[in-house]
Amino acid sequence: MTLKIYQYPKCSTCRKAQKWLSENGIEHEAIHIVEDTPTLEQLKAYWQASGLPLKKFFNTSGMKYKTLGLKDKLTTMTEEEQLELLASDGMLIKRPIVTDGEKVTLGFKEIEFTETWKN
Repeated sequence: MTLKIYQYPKCSTCRKAQKWLSENGIEHEAIHIVEDTPTLEQLKAYWQASGLPLKKFFNTSGMKYKTLGLKDKLTTMTEEEQLELLASDGMLIKRPIVTDGEKVTLGFKEIEFTETWKN
């Protein structure tokens, strides 16, 4: 199965992830995370499959995150509100999100990619 990689073309971490996938012969479909932002349902499924805290799905170093003051607001928001916020703007989402429909990785760590995506 072809992996989906939700990425932002100007993101160096996304480019590193795509390069790694290509160099390892892993088929993948690049999806522009801002033009084709994952839906609330997709994000919920990715979050649950990842086993990570929902906060990890936020791009905490992004301008939007800082402008909206989310560091303080997230603690008072419900999970549903956080997912709705993520689904509303691809720039709020940590990237890349890589999935095969069952497994999910967030960001790019070569060791994690090797363990998860190299069969």
